[in-house]
Amino acid sequence: MEFIEVIQKRHSVRKFTGEPVERELVDAIIDIARTAPSSKNSHSSAFMVVDDRDTLSAIAEMRDRGSAFVKDAAAAIVVMGDHTKTDIWVENAAISATFIQLAATAMDLGSCWVHVRDRQRSKEDPSKGTAEGYLRNLLGIRDEYSVLCVIALGHEALPEN
Repeated sequence: MEFIEVIQKRHSVRKFTGEPVERELVDAIIDIARTAPSSKNSHSSAFMVVDDRDTLSAIAEMRDRGSAFVKDAAAAIVVMGDHTKTDIWVENAAISATFIQLAATAMDLGSCWVHVRDRQRSKEDPSKGTAEGYLRNLLGIRDEYSVLCVIALGHEALPEN
């Protein structure tokens, strides 16, 4: 697929078939994300792949709005930044997340960004904490990493006619 075609084809996918995605494709997407530019070549972005159904269902509960579809994805990539390497880890991680989504599109996979950074789990009940705190506890994320987003991946479920 030509680059312009990838750009034109990419869109947010929130409905997945449930069909697994080959681990080789996910690994290739991560390899591409690692080539993303970073400030002063800091390579501050880090990735965690989740493909366990129970864990995907738990990730889907990180926010009361906008994350439920993750439970139906074949995999999710948690995009993080090492804030001990650079103060602009957010920008670096955002570039990496964009590379993930473009690579997924080029491989005929659907994806959707679920924002985590600075998001509460519940808009109505701030006592539930943050989406990042929830993921940090669920996935055992190390202290030096901050979570920017989760990218849901899978085969797009096309609307029935």
